[in-house]
Amino acid sequence: MIQEFLTPVQLSIKITIISGVAVIILGTITGRWLSLKNFKGKVIVETILMLPLVLPPSVVGFLLLTVLGKKGVMGEAIEMVFRQSILFTWWSAVLASIIVAFPLMYQSAKIGFQGIDHEIEDAARVFGANEWQVFFMISIPLASRAIISGGVLSIARALGEFGATLMVAGNIPGKTQTVPTAIYLAIDTGNMKLAWLWVLLMVILSFIMLWIVQMKQK
Repeated sequence: MIQEFLTPVQLSIKITIISGVAVIILGTITGRWLSLKNFKGKVIVETILMLPLVLPPSVVGFLLLTVLGKKGVMGEAIEMVFRQSILFTWWSAVLASIIVAFPLMYQSAKIGFQGIDHEIEDAARVFGANEWQVFFMISIPLASRAIISGGVLSIARALGEFGATLMVAGNIPGKTQTVPTAIYLAIDTGNMKLAWLWVLLMVILSFIMLWIVQMKQK
């Protein structure tokens, strides 16, 4: 019973940590870049980046299946390098989590960077700081509230990812079964005690993460 409860939890934590780190890095860099750049087609680019936030999870999962399948460009490249597909492995769950959580991180980071007083950054440049020093020592600290809030929300989204993960990783106990997919299977098989334990865990973790976001916004 204990091991049956813990196995999906451990896998969910591993997937969430890896995807969360990737999303925070990618979202922060992309948010910074697009907060400074103006170019033709920027609105289209930003709309594409935000699409996973509003698309049904089944659509995201279908697109991932198409791209990562044997006939997909990424699928062929991955099989050529690793000699196997990542479909129905926990790595495909990581990729699904990154895609659905990225818009939250990107949007928060972009808003945070747009709210910076750029005169402070210019002053740092005048005193000899290069662009990377300005970014890490001035821009990120000034936008830290938005970055932390976006990071926590994106981690929460990755932790709760279900639809796209189910389509590309499946629901294989001990291999690709995360807490959300485990809850689905437990309810389907009538194991309500185990389902309730996972549900309570997810509610507690989600509450804590949202509480952190609320505290950072004050």
